[in-house]
Amino acid sequence: MRGAVAIVRGIRGGGDFEYEFDMALMNRKMAPSIESVYLMTNHEYIYVSASRVREVSQLGYDVEGLVPSHVRTAIRERLTLEA
Repeated sequence: MRGAVAIVRGIRGGGDFEYEFDMALMNRKMAPSIESVYLMTNHEYIYVSASRVREVSQLGYDVEGLVPSHVRTAIRERLTLEA
């Protein structure tokens, strides 16, 4: 974190808030000059998480609309290599 002035994180819901709040307290203890900034997700994506995207991808479902196109392509390539 050399030269950092802020940590920017996204929050989907209440569970994320509790986790991020605890992390912000720890970050403040370790680096008091660095601010923690949180952005709320669009309501359309509240249910989207990396683990859910990974799980549905491995089950063979298309993740279009859940992740950016370059991420979707990378997921497909990785799953092809693992097959």
